[in-house]
Amino acid sequence: MSPIDYLFLFAGMGLVTYLPRALPLLYLAHKQMPQWLVDWLGLIPVAILSALLAPILLADQTTRSFVFGKTELLVAIPTLIFALKTRSLGGTVLVGMLLYWLAGIII
Repeated sequence: MSPIDYLFLFAGMGLVTYLPRALPLLYLAHKQMPQWLVDWLGLIPVAILSALLAPILLADQTTRSFVFGKTELLVAIPTLIFALKTRSLGGTVLVGMLLYWLAGIII
């Protein structure tokens, strides 16, 4: 491939990535959405985070079964409590890393 082909390839990939995100934003920017839709869209980040975290915290990857004593779950519970009490993102990350490190040493 020539350098101009790579340039067209990168430009095409950029358009394919950017347009699906920009078009709905531009279309909905000046429209009033119903409140039920706004509420429903507000739940999407929580659902995505739950879908990403649940298998890591609750399932054993080799046997694909539920395990409630995993190190990740045991660390996540006090980290969640710290996050809810302090509302500090940086502190929560530090506490979670510290607890995971300590759990790796102890367990």
